[in-house]
Amino acid sequence: MSRPLVITDCDEVLLYMVGHFQEWLAEEEGVSFDLGVPAFHKSMRDAQTGALLEQARVWELLNKFFDGQMHRQTPVEGAAAAIAELSREADVVVLTNLMDFRREHRVRQLADHGIDLKVYTNQGPKGPALKAILDEYEPGRAVFIDDIAQHHGSVGELTPHVGRLHLCAEPRIAPHIDCAHEAGHAHARIDTWNHALPWLLERLHGTGQDNAKDPT
Repeated sequence: MSRPLVITDCDEVLLYMVGHFQEWLAEEEGVSFDLGVPAFHKSMRDAQTGALLEQARVWELLNKFFDGQMHRQTPVEGAAAAIAELSREADVVVLTNLMDFRREHRVRQLADHGIDLKVYTNQGPKGPALKAILDEYEPGRAVFIDDIAQHHGSVGELTPHVGRLHLCAEPRIAPHIDCAHEAGHAHARIDTWNHALPWLLERLHGTGQDNAKDPT
């Protein structure tokens, strides 16, 4: 049997992003970003007028952040140590929704925080990209980690045998986002690495349960 495989997202799983994005928007762009609003395109307003930003402007700002502000991002607590532990048991790769030309920047960014992994970039639902990674590695078992519920649905639809962990490490948005576990698209919802690591190791060894919630 081939080595197990872990496919993990990056932002809000390995590195904090939205909090730093919020700070930058306030400092440099005059934009107020409400982390308690689940719909990303409805969460940003002009700080002076209170007017809701048009969706095109939201994506423009998001791209501007990734073009010049990725150095602001900091590692999620426990992520680097957990990835090191998982790497002893399985191959570990990153599947991140960034434009392809930013892949090498993401590789270097993660390495600077002690997370040295192969990175795959993607746009849109992650199911097709994950299936392609599975075809490349042909693992005996595989687990997918992401903070966005819709990606778990996409992965579950195309590769239902893959273990799916919904993990959102940013506590300011975790209570407000759709939960893939509650929707039946993820096998577990655990938002801290110290609790997620045991579940992941058990899943990779074929001994884990298919239903778990973060004890916190």
